[in-house]
Amino acid sequence: MKYVIIGNSAGAVGCVEGIRQTDTDGGITLIASEPYHTYSRPLISYLLCGQTDEEKMKYRKASFYEDNKVDARLGVSVTKIDPAAKTVATDGGETIDYDRLFIATGSVPFIPPMSGLDTVEKKFTFMTLDSAKALDAALTPESRVLIIGAGLIGLKCAEGIHGKAGKITVVDLADRILPSILDKAGSDIMQKHIENHGIEFILSDSVKEFDGTTATLNSGAAVDFDVLVIAVGVRPATDLAKDAGLNVNRGIVTDIKCRTSDPNIYAAGDCTESLDITTGQNKIMALLPNAYMQGECAGKNMAGGDACYDKGIPMNAIGFFGLHIVSAGSYDGEEYIESDGVNYKKLVTKDGLLKGFILMGDVKRAGIYTSLIREQTPLNTIDFELVKRSPQLMAFAADSERRRKLSVKA
Repeated sequence: MKYVIIGNSAGAVGCVEGIRQTDTDGGITLIASEPYHTYSRPLISYLLCGQTDEEKMKYRKASFYEDNKVDARLGVSVTKIDPAAKTVATDGGETIDYDRLFIATGSVPFIPPMSGLDTVEKKFTFMTLDSAKALDAALTPESRVLIIGAGLIGLKCAEGIHGKAGKITVVDLADRILPSILDKAGSDIMQKHIENHGIEFILSDSVKEFDGTTATLNSGAAVDFDVLVIAVGVRPATDLAKDAGLNVNRGIVTDIKCRTSDPNIYAAGDCTESLDITTGQNKIMALLPNAYMQGECAGKNMAGGDACYDKGIPMNAIGFFGLHIVSAGSYDGEEYIESDGVNYKKLVTKDGLLKGFILMGDVKRAGIYTSLIREQTPLNTIDFELVKRSPQLMAFAADSERRRKLSVKA
């Protein structure tokens, strides 16, 4: 069996390990445009602030490719997939054939049309190791940095360059920071926390025009800067799949086996759509743990196994300047909220199930809540009143298997 993998992040690693759980000898060729050993993208902000290094950023140990008998073609881009011929073409002019193909092309930064952007000399994104290195090289202790976007990427960038720049200003059209994972109350707590570290926010506003090192906002305010970071969001990298004739909506459409519309092609990660069990809708869930689980599922099935990815939920575990957040699921339902101004808990229930939660500050036992969502545990089978206040295993009905599962996942 000949396996070809496009990509080199969490989904691709999951695919390699999924294949090798079933097929120890089939040939695996991995092709990735970045020249680096697989690394954890969420750590690039910690690289900039000196809390990690490139060696520690590796998502798997240095011998990963050798140990798994992977022919890793790093720094090489796939330019075309030919499903009829079952081949991929690379920018080096090579044609590689496959029996099973796996696509984990991830996502790319979205750069919206902004008047005068071409007049800005020092402008960067913040999604890859190379983009982080380029930004780092442009910074001085006096640099005034303007970040467009108060989401996960923009705020991790702000944290990463804090202490390396003279001033950091974050602008976002939304009325609050981290709108994709926090409600207004949680966002207010986190915003105050980040502002205490000297980061300035301008919300409910956007850039109307750039002129060199000045940004004029729609409100009429002007922001002077030396370095610009565009972090307004990402878009799934689906061009290869579209050109190959695969079924693509916002992301590549996959089933619970992580198959695409071509039975010999599988896909996972940020470039795909998958089922969110908390809403019953297919959506893009661009999260590292989900990408790995999808990839592992795909790898097993590519090698002849029978695995399903049928417990996908949106989930984030992240922190800013020492204040941690874990969130999961969806927020449509009845709310239970606790807050003391620093620690924040929100649980959302609907139809007798826990559908989502936000924990900030004290995130211990978040795994209990996550497991309740993934396993779709009926709340009438547990002491949920106790679980709301203190998610301890004693609150659950005498079900040893459920306790075992929750203990492992907690």
